[in-house]
Amino acid sequence: MTTVDSSRNMTLLAQNDLGGFGNVGEGMVVQLARDGRRILWLAHESAPTNITAVDVTDPRRPSVILQTKLPHGDMRSNSLDLAGDLLVVAYQTKTVGLQPAGFEIFDVADPAAPRPVAFFDASGPHSRGVHHLWFVDGAYVHMASGAPDFKARNPKDDQCYRIVDVRQPSRPVEVGRWWLPGTRDGDPEPPPARHTAFDSGFRAHNTNVYPRRPDRAWVGYLDGGAVILDIADLAHPRLVSRWDYHPPFPGFTHTVLPLLSRGLMIVSDEAVRDGGEDWPKLVWIVDVRDETNPVPIATCPCPPVEEFRGRGGRYGAHNLHENRPAPGAWSSETIVVGTFFNGGVRAYDVSDPFRPTEVAYHVPAAPRGSRAGAIQINDVFVDDRGIVFAVDRQVGGLYVLEMTV
Repeated sequence: MTTVDSSRNMTLLAQNDLGGFGNVGEGMVVQLARDGRRILWLAHESAPTNITAVDVTDPRRPSVILQTKLPHGDMRSNSLDLAGDLLVVAYQTKTVGLQPAGFEIFDVADPAAPRPVAFFDASGPHSRGVHHLWFVDGAYVHMASGAPDFKARNPKDDQCYRIVDVRQPSRPVEVGRWWLPGTRDGDPEPPPARHTAFDSGFRAHNTNVYPRRPDRAWVGYLDGGAVILDIADLAHPRLVSRWDYHPPFPGFTHTVLPLLSRGLMIVSDEAVRDGGEDWPKLVWIVDVRDETNPVPIATCPCPPVEEFRGRGGRYGAHNLHENRPAPGAWSSETIVVGTFFNGGVRAYDVSDPFRPTEVAYHVPAAPRGSRAGAIQINDVFVDDRGIVFAVDRQVGGLYVLEMTV
């Protein structure tokens, strides 16, 4: 068990265990509230808690102002996003056929009293609902989701990329979807070859669309690799390219972050097994100046797995700060910040994309009561003040850090 924090160029300002229920998923976003406060919204990894709102106006004194419960214990929220005063929360069930599964829209003009606006139902005999979503423009929700009419050939492939029009927030309606050809029951294409050592499935995960390039979706497709889609016609997304590096690497492409002015994309894997069993799980730098031909050129340096695999829980890459194009968010095309479970939160200078260097990190000590016996930093969000918010997957809650790079 690690009992001492370790840091470089990141200073811990505060920690909050979120009322004793600290297991946070991968939904983090800052709201600049109408009354001048900064509210950090968090989605949770498992029941019973749904969402938590934390006042982080003073980053040294984060305080919980709202915490809500899920309808039942066989579901989780895991992901959320915000545009203006509209908060969208993903609901995924443990097995197919359960309800509620989909996403819910809330008006959070008063952060302490969210008002339900609408629910988009994604439940069905083949669907667990929505795992992850992206909502930055106030018009469309881009998400990794099952659907009542989407039956996968393999149950591990049950979530595709779906686009939902929410310009009328009370009446969300699907306008387009895309899945890896061959994964849907009835596809004319042959099914993809399964990853023999680590079969995580061919499913959509992060589905990022940036207003600077509204005609492109950057999708992590687990064992399907990193996908770039042309969504100029929302009803008919079209494959531009797919960078697939599994095998020989062990699968689970998670986040695809484009650095649009540099012709690069940053791609993170997710470590999903304890003790480094599925190592290496990395953060890649990929040249996409020709977006039809992605070329990997480097990986961000990580501490050796031998140093971390025995600390407890998972070790390896996971989430990235995604340069959300929204008020209150920090954005950089030279500094990349990511999470590494028991390796903490780490920042890299990618000014020279062929030689990325680590410039900051913070690895908290094991939270009291952690089943892993180590920190499991799950997600990270950086606000426009340079304050880094990192969260533990199990019991540690929220860590507020100041990064000096």
